[in-house]
Amino acid sequence: MHVLGLFGAVACVLSVRGQQFKIVTLHQPDQAAEVKYFENAFLKVNKDEEIAFLDVLLNEDESGHYKQICDALSTGFSLILDFAWSGTEVAQDLTSNMSLPYLHVDVSVAPFLVLLDSYLDSRNSTDVVVVFDKEEYIDQSLYYWLDSVRLRLVMADALNRSTASKIESIRPIPHSFAIVASAKNMNKLVSQALNEDLMSLSDRWNLVFTDFETGIFDKSLFQNQTPSLMYLKPELCLDLSIQSRCPSNFVLKEQFLYWLAWGLSRLAKMAAEESLEFPEKEFQCGKTTFSEDTKERLGDMLDSIVADNSNVLSLTGRSVKVAVRGNVEKMINGSFQTIAQYTNGKLTPEPGKQIDPIRAFYRIGITHAIPWSFKAQNLQTGEFYWTGYCADFAQKISEVMNFDYVFVEPATGTFGEKVNGTWDGIVGDLAVGETDIAITAVIMTADKEEVIDFVAPYYEQTGITIVMRKPVRKTSLFKFMTVLKLEVWLSIVGALIVTGFMIWFLDKYSPYSARNNRKAYPYPCREFTLKESFWFALTSFTPQGGGEAPKALSGRTLVAAYWLFVVLMLATFTANLAAFLTVERMQAPVQSLEQLARQSRINYTVVQDSETHMYFINMKFAEDTLYRMWKELTLNASTDDTRYRVWDYPIREQYGHILLAINDSNPVANASEGFRITNEHLDADFAFIHDSSEIKYEISKNCNLTEVGEVFAEKPYAVAVQQGSHLQDDLSKVILDLQKDRFFEQLQAKYWNDSAKGDCPSTDDNEGITLESLGGVFIATLFGLALAMITLAGEVLYYRRKGKKIKPKKRKAKSKNLPLNTAGLKLSKLDGQSVDMFNVNKTVTIGTTFKPVNLKENLTKEMETVHISHISLYPKARNRIPRVE
Repeated sequence: MHVLGLFGAVACVLSVRGQQFKIVTLHQPDQAAEVKYFENAFLKVNKDEEIAFLDVLLNEDESGHYKQICDALSTGFSLILDFAWSGTEVAQDLTSNMSLPYLHVDVSVAPFLVLLDSYLDSRNSTDVVVVFDKEEYIDQSLYYWLDSVRLRLVMADALNRSTASKIESIRPIPHSFAIVASAKNMNKLVSQALNEDLMSLSDRWNLVFTDFETGIFDKSLFQNQTPSLMYLKPELCLDLSIQSRCPSNFVLKEQFLYWLAWGLSRLAKMAAEESLEFPEKEFQCGKTTFSEDTKERLGDMLDSIVADNSNVLSLTGRSVKVAVRGNVEKMINGSFQTIAQYTNGKLTPEPGKQIDPIRAFYRIGITHAIPWSFKAQNLQTGEFYWTGYCADFAQKISEVMNFDYVFVEPATGTFGEKVNGTWDGIVGDLAVGETDIAITAVIMTADKEEVIDFVAPYYEQTGITIVMRKPVRKTSLFKFMTVLKLEVWLSIVGALIVTGFMIWFLDKYSPYSARNNRKAYPYPCREFTLKESFWFALTSFTPQGGGEAPKALSGRTLVAAYWLFVVLMLATFTANLAAFLTVERMQAPVQSLEQLARQSRINYTVVQDSETHMYFINMKFAEDTLYRMWKELTLNASTDDTRYRVWDYPIREQYGHILLAINDSNPVANASEGFRITNEHLDADFAFIHDSSEIKYEISKNCNLTEVGEVFAEKPYAVAVQQGSHLQDDLSKVILDLQKDRFFEQLQAKYWNDSAKGDCPSTDDNEGITLESLGGVFIATLFGLALAMITLAGEVLYYRRKGKKIKPKKRKAKSKNLPLNTAGLKLSKLDGQSVDMFNVNKTVTIGTTFKPVNLKENLTKEMETVHISHISLYPKARNRIPRVE
């Protein structure tokens, strides 16, 4: 920025028809070139007139400006022209108080800033960062925005990495950015801005051209960017140059001064024609008066001259400048289109076009915290992006509040810790203004509220919980066999063998058995051979039972005792099998933090220096503090109150033991390592204590993990803003509205319920016993079936081999010659003898009487001849009746 130099004053005297029209010109050293050009323009316009110039320099000290201006006016004057960028304050006050004719000539970069200002106002932009291609524009813009709060930063350096860093470091993010340059320099500056990635918010960028050669600007530099272009209309160049084509060497300021010289020449001639009176000499500031009629008439003449040349000149108050006419273009659908025109001091949108206000832009602080906020990779582009509960929450807030945002990860730290009295991380960025909002898993605490503000909590159910590995079930098809130990199974087999042998022994030697006492049992009875005895002992284990029992009392006593043994063994096996399978499906050996602290088999840990780790450290400190206070209270000799003197310490000390166990297990570096170690312990002998929300999310992704106990040390998560931020009330209202709309329940269902957990195999106890546990039963059945088929094959082979050794004689039976028995049935012939099937030596009587049935009374003619093949009696007889043909 230039340092203001000496003020100077130039007196120009125009003689018209014997009267002198004196113009006092005030300027700064920076305007020397403009004043010189104005002098030359006057010479060209008034070639035949006498012109004299008197130079008066003003000191840098503004306190001496009043005296020097008054000294310049003391010789007489007709009009004061002020060429200073924003006007000389002393001259403005002096001419206003004494009603002196005064005119400010604006030869600065203001015409382009006027066009930019009007466009920014229509977009509700309150601040702007401006980059100029010429250093001389810096002072001019500063004077233009002297009384404005819009300006944020002005620079005229190349847009390299250094200047780009300065622009990027502006906080908060400005509403607008502008480049004011010629078309040739604009190409260079825009290319530099794109290379430094400054146009990520391209909608906020405005390109203002200071010449009329916009055709050489390369618009193809923009691909996906949507900046705005502003330039003066070509018609203005034609009007100022009075040519049919705008010259290539056209300079707006010079043409404006030429028109101003021509207009003031007309003003002087009109004043001379009307013989207006001006103070010619001995003018004293504060004493000499200036004719009000002359001043008013000069004002009317000047208004008339400007009105006649309104296409090139504009008069606003006591300042004259170029009549600005310009266009505003905007990138729409891949091409630049004119959306507004600036004429007569007003910006008017084109038909069918509109000027959209600039959306607010905020930097949102975020850090890694699963599932709240974490980075995921786009498989198509390979780029990483933020996702998670808080990322979706921020997107929803931006839609409701209509703003754009960018996620900012802190350079140091995570959520924020106070180091040497200074906060780092998310809290530190908010405190110094690096970010505007923090939407992540930030815990509301009193010490944080000393430097930042919190809004209403959006999540109040988080805390600390325990995660463990589900015990790996040792699956076996013959798991039911493991209910009883091997010695028990061997004992059962031994009891079966001994019982079968004893049944055979008792049936064979007991005089009261069916085998040895046929008079008492004339009907066929079961003969307990050694094979039949073992079969009876084996089938007694089934619900069908062993069948017909021995007849002797000794045999029945043995069978009764054996049946009692079978019932007890079956009941014991059933009960143990149910208990065994129930214990097998128990998931966690501990159910709470207290149980975890009391046992020693399961190791557990936390993340080093995490919130959970600090929780146990603080609780250990609280326990020690309470114990020390209790000891001082109870052991203080000066205290006579015996109510505090108890044998046992009334507060249970568990956090000290927990912290000691954590240190023995070595805290892990991060949560991922903790989950990995937990998952590797297949016997569920390791636990990881961590944030409940992250544990629930990991459980939803990993079927092997399970949550143990309830959540403890609950704490709320809330959105944080800068202290005194205007966003606090708006964010609170939006959060309350989202709670009414159940938006947070949808997020919770997305990140904790609707996940891969639904694909996990069910471990519910109500699902029943799996085939893996009892598959051996089916295998045993299949084995028995296979053994039966093998046995059948052996029987067939044995029968055939036996049949080849003994060949029976063939006999033919003629049923037509057989006699009929008493029932009318034909008799069969066996070994040459007639056999009556119903005439047996032994009489079997059922009931008290026996009356043969006359079959002929009930048989039809076709049924008279009957072939009896086999008759089965019950109880089953061991000696079958021979087949009768």
